[in-house]
Amino acid sequence: MKIKDRYIANTLLTYSIVVLLVWLSIYSFFNFLAELNSVGIVNYTILEAFKYIVLQLPEVAYDQISPIILLGCVLGMGHLATTGQLIILRAAGISILKITWLTLKNAITFFIFITMIGELVAPTLTKYAENERSGALGQNSLSINRDGFWIRDGDNFINVENNVNGTLFNGITVIEVNNESNRIERVVESKSAIFDGQNINMDSTNIFSINSTKLFDDITLKDRNSYKKRVTFDRDLIDSLEKNPKDLTTLTIVKQIQFLTDNKLRAEVFEVELYKRLVKPITLVAMTLLAMLFIFGSTRDVTLGRKIFFGVAIGLSFELISRIGGALALSLDFSPLLSTFVPAIAIMIIAIIALVNKSIH
Repeated sequence: MKIKDRYIANTLLTYSIVVLLVWLSIYSFFNFLAELNSVGIVNYTILEAFKYIVLQLPEVAYDQISPIILLGCVLGMGHLATTGQLIILRAAGISILKITWLTLKNAITFFIFITMIGELVAPTLTKYAENERSGALGQNSLSINRDGFWIRDGDNFINVENNVNGTLFNGITVIEVNNESNRIERVVESKSAIFDGQNINMDSTNIFSINSTKLFDDITLKDRNSYKKRVTFDRDLIDSLEKNPKDLTTLTIVKQIQFLTDNKLRAEVFEVELYKRLVKPITLVAMTLLAMLFIFGSTRDVTLGRKIFFGVAIGLSFELISRIGGALALSLDFSPLLSTFVPAIAIMIIAIIALVNKSIH
């Protein structure tokens, strides 16, 4: 890499890191103030509140990474423009397209790094932070009342009255349906069960077998001390039932979509969230290209304050387009794929054409 290229990359990276630190600092400050309301309850101290906020920072950085990177690149290029360095770089033979490419490369590299942290590290730290906070506040995570759920697994319908912790179930009913006759073949009931990730192990089970071949249904009852039911879902899917799709890892969302699709259930909510994540790099590129138009529009008249304003406006536009696309897909039964990708690709094409024209002229 040439010295000039490396200098541009270092400038953009520096400003991106500064924006990230400032963004996280503002988040931490206001959330720490909110956590102070709980300080003093049981064993929840200021140190525990601080630890809780810090452990959530990777998730916050991952969730807000697109506007952070965009603003960092805009500020970095704004610094080069207002100090006259951008004019010198262009006079030295670096074209508008080359500077734009360096900006995009820096943005995508930083995006990939934060995404890896968000997918691999953030979920574990966030879960640990929630458990530690609950323990300090005297809330035993195993005794928190969690709602039950219905779930379809192939030809079986499973109802759990109380999902204690994703592993221990209370009040479970398994309805087994004959796929050929489309009739209920067996109903299995148990007061408690343990889910090991592959099997539901039930205690003191009542099994109602239904024979519908006669004129009247013949129902027989059998009591068993234990009953094992093999299922196709895992603990991640059970945990996802209690969470908003945006709080799940991408791998979990993919598994959830596959499971729901295989069982002929609606998966639009998860598909929208998945496509929103997949389109993030494209949207980031599109918005960065659009921001570069403002940077190269004037290197003398445009102040740094105006560049900050444009950066914030474009960042908010990114969030708005993403939310509107997802809302339209869910409410109007649009294709989630089209509603998320089409706006970003359209903006990117327009910005590329505009930059090429500006570079030529």
